[in-house]
Amino acid sequence: MQHQPSEPRLLPLALACALFAAGHGTAAAAEPDLAADANVQTVKVTGETTKDGYSVRDSASATRLDLSLRETPQSVSVVTRAKLDDFKLNSISDMLATVPGVTVEAVETDRVYYTARGFDITNFQYDSVGLPFVFGNVTGNFDTALYDRVDIVRGANGLLSSTGNPSATVNFVRKRPGNKLAAQAGLTFGRWGNKRLDVDATIPLSENWAARVVLARDQGDSYLDRYALKKTVASVIVQGSIDANNKLAAGHTYQKSAATGNMWGALPLYYTDGTPTSYPRSANVGTDWSFQDAIVNSTFAEWTHGFGNGWTGTATLTYNRSPNESELFFVSGIQDRATGLGLTSYTSAYDSIFKQKLADGTVNGTFDLGGRRHDLSFGASWSESEIDSRSASGPDTGTSLPGNAAVDGSYPRPAFGAGVGAGGYTDKRKNAFVAARWNLADDWKLLTGANTVKVDTRGSSYGTSSYRSASKTTPYAGLVYDINETLSAYASYSSIFNAQSEMDFNRQLLAPVEGRTREVGLKSDLLDGRVQLSGAVFKTKQTNSPELAGYINGLDAFYVGVEAESQGVELELAGQLSKNWNASIGFTQMSMEGNEGQDVRTFIPRKTLRTATTYRFASMPQLKVGASINWQSRIYIEDAVAMVRQGGYATVGLMAQYEINPHFRISANLNNATDKTYLKSLFWNQSFYAAPRNASVSLNWTY
Repeated sequence: MQHQPSEPRLLPLALACALFAAGHGTAAAAEPDLAADANVQTVKVTGETTKDGYSVRDSASATRLDLSLRETPQSVSVVTRAKLDDFKLNSISDMLATVPGVTVEAVETDRVYYTARGFDITNFQYDSVGLPFVFGNVTGNFDTALYDRVDIVRGANGLLSSTGNPSATVNFVRKRPGNKLAAQAGLTFGRWGNKRLDVDATIPLSENWAARVVLARDQGDSYLDRYALKKTVASVIVQGSIDANNKLAAGHTYQKSAATGNMWGALPLYYTDGTPTSYPRSANVGTDWSFQDAIVNSTFAEWTHGFGNGWTGTATLTYNRSPNESELFFVSGIQDRATGLGLTSYTSAYDSIFKQKLADGTVNGTFDLGGRRHDLSFGASWSESEIDSRSASGPDTGTSLPGNAAVDGSYPRPAFGAGVGAGGYTDKRKNAFVAARWNLADDWKLLTGANTVKVDTRGSSYGTSSYRSASKTTPYAGLVYDINETLSAYASYSSIFNAQSEMDFNRQLLAPVEGRTREVGLKSDLLDGRVQLSGAVFKTKQTNSPELAGYINGLDAFYVGVEAESQGVELELAGQLSKNWNASIGFTQMSMEGNEGQDVRTFIPRKTLRTATTYRFASMPQLKVGASINWQSRIYIEDAVAMVRQGGYATVGLMAQYEINPHFRISANLNNATDKTYLKSLFWNQSFYAAPRNASVSLNWTY
């Protein structure tokens, strides 16, 4: 049976988008950072600003304890602001495609899955606060303009993500106001009429208050026939101090991703005789009337209080509202090579509205015991998430699409009716955690913790109601041994738990997913901490993972729970190798098997290499050049009709930047420099081609 579009059957596309939005208003567990003038207050997110280098020394993404990467007993990759700017990684997908061990499965133009260590990434957090997706994909093309850096913690992040998958947690660290007036703006022009405007400004409002304003507008056509995208991003954060012990912050974020001619599903990969189809790179099943508008609105307020003696507390309130509207065209079936018949139409108008309320509180500090000082962090959160949706299928469902009718864009827009309620969900979660870092000896540190969660989910899907209540306490443990001043060894264990929304054949929610990760490794600080070097061996297991099993009446998807295990190695180096040379390189090799020892999720490459480097010439310091290479091994999928393979391939990116004067610089980027042709994903039996070689030129101004 061919995979059907998921949107009208499980509420779906929009909820993933909406849950992605959940973190956009949540603020960090921040602590005060006094400038040279004691009367001027800035607030920092843990870790330094990353506009110059390719690594950081500290991160609280794994434990909420502000530890160095070497002190953290899990694999952590960091994508800094410098790397985002150098290679114009303006979308979340472009950014994650550069991370070691992470794959980006773009199943449609505006719907994507992310994986790490073989499992779907469903944990997106913002300044270490947020909730996992209820569904495993992201709908919409969201921007990186809002962030100073992104931390990716691989494995089951048991302390901060008690629910989700044992793959990775992606923590987006927001840009925050500084204490001085600063501004920058950029204009970018690219192939297919693409244009982008960026504005980023810090504005002091008084001695103790400042604002950060981020704006971006990105629009243009595409290498795909009829497809165009407009993105609008706007964010304002105001923060400051009431007195020496109390800091406040508040902000609002708006993002809109508006696509026309977008795909719902993609190109069929094979004919009925099992031979592969062949389409031009520009082929698109989207029509001239199809569209999808995904909007994120998020508002937050944050209070940070200093209790004294090194203890601080942070409380955050967040409200998210995310509407989604679309009219979509799907190509169903498998085409007969000889007759050109076998493909049929499926159309749908789908609207949804997502609302979420989130409260989060944490306390951090130190205490003395046994003649040594130890670190402690604890907190709790509460959330309520609601989604309602309406779907209207076109009366033309099942219309034959002979020859090239599926990709020529000529299919007429049907007369959509008023539609019916596709369903709705209410998800309530209560969560509490505690983490301690025990200073056992000068060279031994033990991290212990636990996270407890209770999830109540009530919902319906096309008239069938279901309810599930589940709770779990998940432990975390990590041990770090400092071999010498620059090298440490570590071991860690973490488990995870996720009450899921997928339904079985009887339209009942599947039992919760459970997983765990074991990891051992080495980490080193080189060149006075400017370079981070790490290696890890991991073993990750997940039980009751949802897998598509079929369709009720040919349309309504149902799932079964399966078991899978991945194990492998990861190697990474990132940082400033010399005054003029930044680099990051990461290699991952893994295997993945089901409960009977068979290969599973074969659409995920077993080997990946991610590299990026820039160099500034000492003889001409105004000039910086760079290159990136992303390589993956072969992948394939197989069903009852055909096996589809894609060999290993590499993509190359090039960049150059020239500083005209201290305020102006011009840069150029070349993507897919070797013009490699490849499919974006083999997630299922439809896919589409990646973009051919394309270039962009940017002019940037800094005040």
